[in-house]
Amino acid sequence: MEFHRPRGTRDFLPDEMAKRKYVENRLREVAIRWGYGEIKTPTFEHIELFTIKSGEGILGEIYNFKDKGGREITLRPELTAPVVRMYIEELQRSPKPLKFYYFDNCFRYERPQKGRFREFFQFGIEIIGSARPESDAEVIALSVEMLNSVGVRGDLHVGHLGIVRALLKDIPPGHQSKIMRLVDKKDDKGLEDFLDEIRAPDEIKGKLFRLIGLRGINAMPEARELVGNIEVISQFETLLSLLDVYGLEYQVDLGIARGLDYYTGMVFEIYCEGLGAQNQVCGGGSYRLAQLFGGEDTPSTGYAIGFDRIMEICEVKPAEAKRIVVVSFEDTRKEAIVIAKRLREHVATYVDVMGRKFKDQMSYANTIGASHVVIVGRNELEAGKVALKDMKTGEQVLLTVEEVAGKM
Repeated sequence: MEFHRPRGTRDFLPDEMAKRKYVENRLREVAIRWGYGEIKTPTFEHIELFTIKSGEGILGEIYNFKDKGGREITLRPELTAPVVRMYIEELQRSPKPLKFYYFDNCFRYERPQKGRFREFFQFGIEIIGSARPESDAEVIALSVEMLNSVGVRGDLHVGHLGIVRALLKDIPPGHQSKIMRLVDKKDDKGLEDFLDEIRAPDEIKGKLFRLIGLRGINAMPEARELVGNIEVISQFETLLSLLDVYGLEYQVDLGIARGLDYYTGMVFEIYCEGLGAQNQVCGGGSYRLAQLFGGEDTPSTGYAIGFDRIMEICEVKPAEAKRIVVVSFEDTRKEAIVIAKRLREHVATYVDVMGRKFKDQMSYANTIGASHVVIVGRNELEAGKVALKDMKTGEQVLLTVEEVAGKM
């Protein structure tokens, strides 16, 4: 019987993994420099962690099952909810703000397509404990720097849900949630039909479509005209002024809704070319989930980078790792193992495990792109040396093992 990997999953071979680890480490380095510490949460959680806010409708989108104790469990479909659960369980009394980063796999049962898989990877950031525009600005600036560090340049769009919700203040919360989901999907026809269904006032309908269509430098004056001179607009303008301090290029976009009910204020998304319809590589915003999960009401801001999507377009390439092959003869195989062990302290080192002849070992070294081979011959060993051959130039010199190690 021939087995195949499950639909929507992938295998990563050594060359691809080298690139993925390189990009992952670049993102880690940036997060650490900005003062964020790494966390990790379980691969599976109790299903209520995700249904309590999204409802039973999410069950069709996730991998859920009963464990042997009859508990309803799900593979995590995203990482924000687990991070907040961890915060409440472990860190609620810790000094604020708390600044975390994480990199892990998530699972969603959906139709696989370009840039979208059933098992996918996210690199995320969270600040817990601050409702200030400074934390919002830092999170946005960090996302841009992370992407820039791996050669990804995108279009940054920034909005604020508080402005849209201010316009909808007289509409029941349940209807507001559906409106925001339709806005997030850019489903103007569905939005118009739903507004008609709930008999929203014509004035609200007209203002809503104008508001979510606002873009660019004139967006804020027009938003103020539509919803009034409310405090949330002043807060948003403060955030924008801080983005200017960071030197970021951005577009105000009041049509961003992010789809998830827990976002409460600032929201942002970053789009890149070369990904087709799935061109969003990063998204996030400010939210409040702790109280819903049994903790104290706590402001938070975070985002997730779609790691698989940036891998399709990132420009950086890891430096090709140097590798050498220790080549031996029938009577020097044991000595070759000892020499390889010493050289592995400095460089990736291969030693024959196939019982190959000398000529075949040299051919293998050439096949894997070895920069050098170390030839362990009996005569060389008796002289306390080995032969180091440069595979590009063909130059060969006699050196001690320590001298070879020093050159690597």
